[in-house]
Amino acid sequence: MRVKFSHLAETHHKHKVQDWRTPQDLETLLNHKGGQQAFHGFLRSEFSEENLEFWLACEDYEVSPCNLQKIKAGSIYSRFINPDAPKEVNLDAETRETLLSMIDSPYPEMFKAAQHTIYTLMAKDSFPRFLRSHPCIEAIRAF
Repeated sequence: MRVKFSHLAETHHKHKVQDWRTPQDLETLLNHKGGQQAFHGFLRSEFSEENLEFWLACEDYEVSPCNLQKIKAGSIYSRFINPDAPKEVNLDAETRETLLSMIDSPYPEMFKAAQHTIYTLMAKDSFPRFLRSHPCIEAIRAF
């Protein structure tokens, strides 16, 4: 006797899609590519996409090979942290100075505190507005 499990796979897939379309928290949303894209679009409409881009750059940096960390650290600093950065994120002066002092000797977790600050900002400020936004409501209805 053969048992078909195709209905289980389909149900599992639907559940995964639903995860980001009806997220309970920012972490759930960011763990799904579709959720990231929807949130990025929303942030772009609010002129604050640099927060998500910084968070994603930090995620990428943390898992980068050691030989690329100095280059990536410099790129993150110049794009997001330097006071004249094109996509400057909202960090206090002490955090900026600390990161600048570590830029020549990078290590995997060097951006962790700054990343956490920006994540908290998104979770408490942008994410609740995203949940009430038209694009998010439309995505939930489409499901």
